Amino acid sequence: MFSEYGKLSTQFYEATKPIGFSMSGDIEFYQQRLAGITGRILEAGVGTGRMLIPLLENKFCVDGVDASNDMLALCREHCEKRNLDPFLVEQRLETLELPHMYEAIIMPTGSFALLNGREIAMETLARFYRHLSPGGRLFIDLGFPKVFSEDSQSLRTVELSDKEGITLSVYDVELNWIDQYSLTYLTYRKWRSGKEVDTELQQFKVHWYGVEEFTYMLREAGFSSIKKTADYLHDKAPSKETSLITFEAIRR
Repeated sequence: MFSEYGKLSTQFYEATKPIGFSMSGDIEFYQQRLAGITGRILEAGVGTGRMLIPLLENKFCVDGVDASNDMLALCREHCEKRNLDPFLVEQRLETLELPHMYEAIIMPTGSFALLNGREIAMETLARFYRHLSPGGRLFIDLGFPKVFSEDSQSLRTVELSDKEGITLSVYDVELNWIDQYSLTYLTYRKWRSGKEVDTELQQFKVHWYGVEEFTYMLREAGFSSIKKTADYLHDKAPSKETSLITFEAIRR
C-alpha cells in the first residue's frame, strides 16, 4: 500500500533540498568535524547526494549507502555530471555489509529516526561499529517531537517546470508517547498541465530517543567517549530549547 522514497518523493526532495543545500548549517558542521580525516568516510542514508557531493568536492573520501533505489539513481546522476565516482550501494542499514572499513560514519539530519523501531536501531548501531576502524568516529543526528496535532492536514507545492509540479499532502495521524514515534501520511501527486499524472503514498514514521536513552544504546553497542552537540554548534551543550543533537562516539 505504501511506497518508500519512490520517484515522486525523490523529485520533491530534490526540488526542496538540492545538492549543497545546508539544513541549519549541517554541511558546514560536518566539514569542520571531519577535518583531518584522510581515510574513508561513510554517509548512511546518503539520499540524492545533498551532503555527499559537497564533501567529495572538498576532497573527503566518502562512500554512500541508502535503501532507496530512486534516491541513489539520482545521486549517481549528480556525481557523474561532476566527474565524481564515489562507492554507492543500495542496502538497508540493519543488514549493512560493505567491503571497506571507515574512519568515520555519519548519519546527518535526523535520518536515524526513520529506522523502524529500537531493535532495528540497535542492529544498525552494531553494523556501524563493525564497519569502523578502531578509533573510528560515529556521528548521528537526532531530533525531538515538534508541534504535532493529530488529524491536522497541510499542503505544499513545488514547480518542476512551467507545465509540471508536485503537491504534497501531509496528514498527521498519530503521536505515540509510549512507543515514542509520530506517524504521518504523505501523499505526493504529480501534475502536468493541470492533470494528475502520478501519485505516491508514503507512511512517514519518525522515532525519537531521550538523550540518556540513546547514550545508553551507544554504550551497549560498544561505543565510548560519547559527546553531544546542540544545533550544529560545536561545544554547545544541549538544553530544553535544543531542536537537534549530534551524538559523536568512538569505536574502542
